[in-house]
Amino acid sequence: MNNKKDILIGFIVGLIAAAIGLILAIQIFGKSDDWGAVIRQAISEGFLTKLMSIGALLNLGAFFLFLKKNKDNSAKGVLIATILILISTMVIKYMN
Repeated sequence: MNNKKDILIGFIVGLIAAAIGLILAIQIFGKSDDWGAVIRQAISEGFLTKLMSIGALLNLGAFFLFLKKNKDNSAKGVLIATILILISTMVIKYMN
């Protein structure tokens, strides 16, 4: 039971890290202070997937931090979150 809890914690950490990374990417690369406007522009110009990929880079830090602390199951959760983000990115990219 504890293994599933650790994987869930890693998964949630992975999603939160990716969301924070996406927000940072929007702040750095966006041309407006309005996040909604930047996301709408990213969707219309086709670079939302690039922002999502840049945002997912924070998962690297979380993954290696969990590995360093010998929390392998939490690292698995981060990896699962990253794979989910990969699949989402691919679906968004090829749906347009």
